[in-house]
Amino acid sequence: MVNQFTINLGFYMLMPYLAAHLAGPLGLAGWLVGLILGVRNFSQQGMFLVGGTLADRLGYKPMIIAGLVLRTVGFATLGLVESVPALIAASAATGLAGALFNPASRAYLALDAGERRVEAFALFNVFYQAGILLGPLVGMVLTGIGFRVTCLVAAGTFAVLGLVQVRALPARRAAATQGKPEAGVLAEWRGIVANRPFLLFSLAMIGSYVMSFQVYLALPLEVRRLGGEGAFGTAAVAVLFAVSGLGTILFQTRVTAWWKARAEPGRALTWGVCTMGVAFLPLLLATTLPVPEGGVGRWLLAAVPPTLSALLLAVGTMIAYPFEMDTVVRLSGDRLVATHYGLYNTVCGVGITLGNLLTGAALDAARGAGMPALPWLALMALGLVCTAALHRLHRSGRLAAPPAARSVPV
Repeated sequence: MVNQFTINLGFYMLMPYLAAHLAGPLGLAGWLVGLILGVRNFSQQGMFLVGGTLADRLGYKPMIIAGLVLRTVGFATLGLVESVPALIAASAATGLAGALFNPASRAYLALDAGERRVEAFALFNVFYQAGILLGPLVGMVLTGIGFRVTCLVAAGTFAVLGLVQVRALPARRAAATQGKPEAGVLAEWRGIVANRPFLLFSLAMIGSYVMSFQVYLALPLEVRRLGGEGAFGTAAVAVLFAVSGLGTILFQTRVTAWWKARAEPGRALTWGVCTMGVAFLPLLLATTLPVPEGGVGRWLLAAVPPTLSALLLAVGTMIAYPFEMDTVVRLSGDRLVATHYGLYNTVCGVGITLGNLLTGAALDAARGAGMPALPWLALMALGLVCTAALHRLHRSGRLAAPPAARSVPV
């Protein structure tokens, strides 16, 4: 838990300010800034499967530590170099680091939690969101001193965390992969791809990630479209993140306990994704109201509907996330768990990229055609499709553990 909190703390104290540093003091062109940031995302999403496979074969602890070391080097380099090739290499290193420790840390947690995986992932999400909330605040203070200071402090955070993991984190490895692997890597990957329920579940969950990501894309753009780029717009966007993060920190474990006591995992997942789809209803309803020319009315229209949507997205994520992570383990049959997480992250990551491109196109089309309701209708429709897909998977029994794996201990 502390591992994930610190990873997010270090990451978010730097990344929100990287684009401004590249475009401002370094004076890079916009396309170069996009390339450097895109390389980080591509190297992470593209290598998740490899990172998960290495974790299953070599152990979870070595991959967690290797990722922390690599991110230490990458973040320090971002603050010390100015040449484009070096910046691209550093960005790629930070992305690869995430691909190494993310699948390993989730598989580690699933193994250690045993039958309490759902509760463990609920608490995991609390620490995860706490790091996201605190990181940008620390980064804002440090960047006020200098961006290089931010990079070095973030790198130092990962270095200290890595040393702590070396000394304090017990070694863990899935029982199914102890000793010499039973099959080659390609054979293992073919087996996972042949796991039809897992692939269908991964595809059905893409929409949930696209919808939750709108806290960073569509919602801030809507706030700034109506509220402007000044102090009010900045404050209103900050409220979006605060509502989402604080809501999770305060209520995640209670929400999970309530749903675990009253519903099967598949049903809880379905309701969680359904809630995320409904989250765009306040924005849709707001498009039916006349837009005031200014004053308090315009501020309220700019701030209240997006904030309500951010809150509902957070509630939907709180409901779904612990059961989602548990379902990945169950559908893996408790075997090659990190590899399954790696492929799952890759599928969802590609989906987020495509979904964001389509969302951006919908936002542009809505403005050009004078149809502000278009993106919110599209996102609600996406939520409906994903909800229906999960409902069908649940009703057909495909979200349950494979029969051969139900007696296998975690």
